[in-house]
Amino acid sequence: MTERGTQSESLPTAPSFRRREPQLSAVEDLPADSARQIDRLVERTQAAFSAPAPLELRLERLDRLERVLTGHREALQAALAQDLGKSQSESELTEIGVTLTELRHVRRSLASWMAPRSVGSAAVLSPSSGWVQAQPLGTVLIIAPWNYPVQLLLSPLVGALAAGNTAVVKPSEHTPHVSQALSRALEQELPDCVGVVQGGVPETTRLLQHRFDHLFFTGNSAVGRVVMRAAAEHLTPVTLELGGKSPVWIDDTVDLAAAARRLAWAKLVNAGQTCVAPDYVMGPASVLEQLVPLLTEAIREFYGEDPQSSPSYGRIVSSRHLQRLTQLLERVSAADVLAGGRHDLEDRYLEPTIVRSAPDGPLMEQEIFGPVLPLVAVEDHGQAIDVVQAGEKPLALYVMSRDEQVRAGFSERTSSGGMTFEAPMVHLIHPQLPFGGVGDSGMGAYHGRASFDTFSHHRSVLDKPLAPETLSVTFPPYSGARAWAARQLMSAPTPSELVHRLRRRRGGRTRD
Repeated sequence: MTERGTQSESLPTAPSFRRREPQLSAVEDLPADSARQIDRLVERTQAAFSAPAPLELRLERLDRLERVLTGHREALQAALAQDLGKSQSESELTEIGVTLTELRHVRRSLASWMAPRSVGSAAVLSPSSGWVQAQPLGTVLIIAPWNYPVQLLLSPLVGALAAGNTAVVKPSEHTPHVSQALSRALEQELPDCVGVVQGGVPETTRLLQHRFDHLFFTGNSAVGRVVMRAAAEHLTPVTLELGGKSPVWIDDTVDLAAAARRLAWAKLVNAGQTCVAPDYVMGPASVLEQLVPLLTEAIREFYGEDPQSSPSYGRIVSSRHLQRLTQLLERVSAADVLAGGRHDLEDRYLEPTIVRSAPDGPLMEQEIFGPVLPLVAVEDHGQAIDVVQAGEKPLALYVMSRDEQVRAGFSERTSSGGMTFEAPMVHLIHPQLPFGGVGDSGMGAYHGRASFDTFSHHRSVLDKPLAPETLSVTFPPYSGARAWAARQLMSAPTPSELVHRLRRRRGGRTRD
């Protein structure tokens, strides 16, 4: 066990951070037999795709996917405990239960999402009708990370199957027990439409050489770039769910004790290994100084005097990841460690740690992805917005303030994948809110309807009868009269525009 100092001094101001480009690992060679096995699995999964994938087939597959979670719950919970030290309650809340909620919402809504969506007629084409038809893409590849290895593999799979696709899924090699449990469950319940490939970089590299109809990747931006380059070879669309430094603003317009409990939970669930966890907290120095004892009190309430002995506190996924975190902390002055800092490499344990951040210190250079929370003092919310704007666009931004001017400032002057007021991290469990990043934190979105749309092609369809013939004005030879008629036709209002104009003339209310 290693100790860090816990002295307290005033918090520094004028924060800033710079981006550190992630380093790529070398790609290893894959044995020929393993490569052939992957090739055959991809070919089988692609051959299993059959359009149009009627509603009954999709619902039946979703029912079987539900059995992956409900029928194999104990095995998945045991594997999560082995790989990440997750308690049964945390596994249910953040992995199994949240995915079941997503699946059931999608299943209830699927018939209406699949129905053709009418877009009405256009005056220039009248009489005609137009609609948008959602079609399956084909066979998709889903590459999942290690931090939420069940949810972040199966949640996108819900959308892929709901949209009528088949899928190849690649669980993370960093959570081997979960990967084995998921592989067994999926092979038992969905052998006809889902293929599972286990392994590391060589296996993933082989998969990316194949042509899929969509690539869905959750992980860091370095590997995200590799995935995007591979997709470009086949002009394959991608969804990239990445990460970044998700900031928090807090001021004295909120109940600081209540805010501290929410911050402590959001930061420390899964031992801080969450892509939307609060990465650092900004606020006036006086507020942050009040926040420190409230955070430590909340940590004691949640995990006791010794979090290492608490069954509710998780573990870092590997010794290598723990060493990365401890090396970051070694670059921090002992006087700036306000609470925590101890670690146990053998147990993969890092104590909940609160740190005073230097303006350009090491904890502001990259996403922390662990139970270390820097506090960064700023003069006001305007300076905090400047800090956010100076960095990459984060996956999430959290505003803990009741001040409407502050809320509006962050809403209007920042860009992030998602934003919440007073409730960090929970936006991702809302089934009707699309979840995704922007810029360096990702592209595309999923959850609920957004998942169905991501894994569907939305085909535009027009029905324009041959009679009566109203397109003759567009046929050559073009005369002055015909050109005039064409201009009139192209500028004619649509039926909805006519209704809008009529209501305005009558002084009535209009509705789009």
